[in-house]
Amino acid sequence: MAIGVFGDALDRDDAPQPIEAASTLSKSLYWMFEFGHAALNPYRAMADAGRLYYRNPANPISHTEIGKSIAAACEMFERSIRRYEKPEWRIDDVSVGGGRVPVHIEPVWRKPFCNLLHFQRDFPYPPRRPQPRLLIVAPMSGHHATLLRGTVRTMLGNHDVFVTDWLDAKSVPLTEGRFDLDDYIDYVIEMIRFLSADAPDGVHVMAVCQPAVPVLAAVARMEAEGDPAAPASMTLMGGPIDTRESPTAVNAIALDRGLDWFRRNVITTVPWPHPGVLREVYPGFLQLHGFMAMNLDRHLQAHSDMFRHLVKGDGDSAEKHREFYDEYLAVMDLSAEFYLQTIETVFVEHALPRGGMRHRGQPVDTSKIRHTALLTIEGENDDISGIGQTRAAHALCPNIPEAKRVHYMQPDVGHYGVFNGSRFRAEIAPRISDFILSNPRTRDAAV
Repeated sequence: MAIGVFGDALDRDDAPQPIEAASTLSKSLYWMFEFGHAALNPYRAMADAGRLYYRNPANPISHTEIGKSIAAACEMFERSIRRYEKPEWRIDDVSVGGGRVPVHIEPVWRKPFCNLLHFQRDFPYPPRRPQPRLLIVAPMSGHHATLLRGTVRTMLGNHDVFVTDWLDAKSVPLTEGRFDLDDYIDYVIEMIRFLSADAPDGVHVMAVCQPAVPVLAAVARMEAEGDPAAPASMTLMGGPIDTRESPTAVNAIALDRGLDWFRRNVITTVPWPHPGVLREVYPGFLQLHGFMAMNLDRHLQAHSDMFRHLVKGDGDSAEKHREFYDEYLAVMDLSAEFYLQTIETVFVEHALPRGGMRHRGQPVDTSKIRHTALLTIEGENDDISGIGQTRAAHALCPNIPEAKRVHYMQPDVGHYGVFNGSRFRAEIAPRISDFILSNPRTRDAAV
């Protein structure tokens, strides 16, 4: 898991101070990466041409073992050096009540660093069951929100779904200002209020992984202020609420190296010609390197299998590989302000569980949460957020009635399986839907 988000209002009194100077090497790292990528363009074109030549059925060699091997090698090489752009959602319809319903994706709320997407289902008839409004807060941790495609598709069967579509930091001009953890919390609060305005039954919030801390903080601030728009329920999935519980390798790295190491070694500036030129970021390609290194043997085996599938002509297996890695290798940059502040707050100081977290100078007091129901979900084999890290939210919210709190630990799944895959669809999603339907907002909830 990575950590990151932005900030605006450069002249704000409470904005984080400018990031201390990073090393010369890290500052120029992004520029060297772009130069290397540009230098490989001719080889990428040659590999693609070779793939087409040796796969053309009019070429007799394409039907031989050596021809198929050369075509497979060319494709594997080209895929290893290409730039993977943000994938499409590819959700055109969904099954609701046994029938197929068209889905249209529409941005309904915009900020410099996030668009709120509404997955509008065009019902030909009024749905027979209640369809609670659900805000899914996607992780801003290196991958695009489309990583939750399976999550969204599953939840659309029973909910009116909205998703945070965080923008790539390199695409946001410097003139839009900074974006930090406080801004992230502000965005969440604003989106909840926006969606609550025309939702008499209230809004339900689902935080997947990284957003668990800022979502819990946002709800705490809303409840502390008696905000009538406070969500009816929040679901926290595989999130680092208290990383002192069952610390993982990710947690250990943050503690061992400390904030200064990250500031000096992984913060760089966006090069021209990206719109966010000169913005300080934690680049996506570094985050991807970390993701790959955690399970390098698994990725090497997957690519070896892909080569064999291409040679054997197993198109279905090869296509599954392409679909997964087209998503997995598409990464985005994170604002340096958010990345460093989140490491410090969540992984080094453990500010939320220790009671020291603040938002805009105000304490984040989770004991103020009384009306928002709480569901926490963990995976038995999660190597990103260890067992107990998400469940810790219950101890931090002692004033939520027992009838409005549930914890569930899913056996035999890792981090990704907490929010996607067959077990999510069959075992986790039904529990979330049942919890949401069992906890509608009461009209006096915020009184």
